[in-house]
Amino acid sequence: MQDLPDIIEAPSPNFDERQLPVSIIVLHYTGMQDAESAIARLRDPEAKVSSHYVVAEDGTILRLVDEEKRAWHAGRSYWRGTTDINSASVGIEIVNPGHEFGYSPFPDEQIASVIQLVHAIKQRHAVTRGNIVGHSDIAPARKQDPGELFPWGKLARLRLALPRPTRGLIDPGWTDGGFLMALNRFGYDVDDQQAAVVAFQRRFRPELVDGMIDAECRMILLALLLPRPQGDV
Repeated sequence: MQDLPDIIEAPSPNFDERQLPVSIIVLHYTGMQDAESAIARLRDPEAKVSSHYVVAEDGTILRLVDEEKRAWHAGRSYWRGTTDINSASVGIEIVNPGHEFGYSPFPDEQIASVIQLVHAIKQRHAVTRGNIVGHSDIAPARKQDPGELFPWGKLARLRLALPRPTRGLIDPGWTDGGFLMALNRFGYDVDDQQAAVVAFQRRFRPELVDGMIDAECRMILLALLLPRPQGDV
């Protein structure tokens, strides 16, 4: 693991006090036309949004909010029983135009900095890899970032995220209702059932995001619920 690059301070006024210790890392894309617009919005007191860090396309890292404080990046969200995700998480915005403005692959330099930053935060707060998630994982009905092009496999190979299971897959034959119960047990809010399935696919089966519960989805989810999911090797 390379050393973390120098971090540029770019303070945002949009934060308050944490009510929970950090146990989650949330990855976002900025979803705006350019980095300057995104950074300006995250620092605008009228916008009432922020993140702890922004990672630019060239790998530059900006710190907007100190990790000790509660940045306003998650919105209404849920993960594994936690509803105040902002209090329990560190938020990282990754510059990318997103699905609205011409979604594109993330540059290698950018992902290298994301990996170094996630590793440092994970070490500082003892975050488990199952709690390193995307915005769409914690808010499936509202969000789709960082999206199906985000290279989760690169993080998983460094134990910075859960892998996509690839070994010894068995179809448990769940009904759709059984799959949704298991998906909720894994961590997702399943109130909007199709949105939850889409979010799961976007993360763990990105080549086919159709919202349909099929045998492959069931096999992947079952493997993820086992003590040591294996894959992405």
